[in-house]
Amino acid sequence: MTDAYSLPAADKTWQDHVILNEFFGPLDPKPRRTPMRELISTLLSHRTTHHDEELAYDRMLEAFGDWEGVLAVPTVDLAHAIRTTRWPDTQAPRIQEILRRIKEEQGSFTLDFLAEWPVEKGLEWLTNMPGIGLKTASLVLLFNYQKPVLPVDTHVHRVAQRVGMIGPKVSVEKAHQVLLAQLPKDALVLLNFHKHNYWHGQHICFFTKPDCPNCPLKGFCNYYLEHYGPATPEALAATPKQWDLGRGILQH
Repeated sequence: MTDAYSLPAADKTWQDHVILNEFFGPLDPKPRRTPMRELISTLLSHRTTHHDEELAYDRMLEAFGDWEGVLAVPTVDLAHAIRTTRWPDTQAPRIQEILRRIKEEQGSFTLDFLAEWPVEKGLEWLTNMPGIGLKTASLVLLFNYQKPVLPVDTHVHRVAQRVGMIGPKVSVEKAHQVLLAQLPKDALVLLNFHKHNYWHGQHICFFTKPDCPNCPLKGFCNYYLEHYGPATPEALAATPKQWDLGRGILQH
């Protein structure tokens, strides 16, 4: 049993995918949002709750109608509309600059040209936008255009470090490449890996006081081994096999 804890990082990454795919259930690859909404909503979500992000987005479109309206309004009015986000005075001019660039380059508010571009070109173009980092760019390319990229946020990063998929000094930025190299270049696999580990970090592998007794990864997780010792057959048998929605709704 102890041997499982010393598995190579790539083996742990694949075991994580297999187990969480069963635990949370495989996902439909259908995009959850339009590409423009994915881009702007993810920008709004930085250090902001899902509820407040959605509220800011809805208020913005209700107030100004469409992307043309959002681009045309005084920046201070846009900042007021998205005031439930963490940094509205910073995000408002960023949103308008992103919209301005897209309209100037494409003639309309569309990102569908990204479907035809190579991954690296798409990542470079997106991350040259103000406020758009590797995580946001990867989300748009993976969720909307099924490109083989892997977004890594703080939840995915925390789970990966604790389990032993990446080293303790690997940054969030670097983890995008390290974890991607350990997985098949299959957009559906990468989508499931991202979302399942995101949910795992949200609902079980908390930053403080993680719920290790209910963790399906305890049989090979370095953090569990360090704090509880090797998982006993009894501990493994008592672990839930699937996520109970009574413990929390999984946000898609």
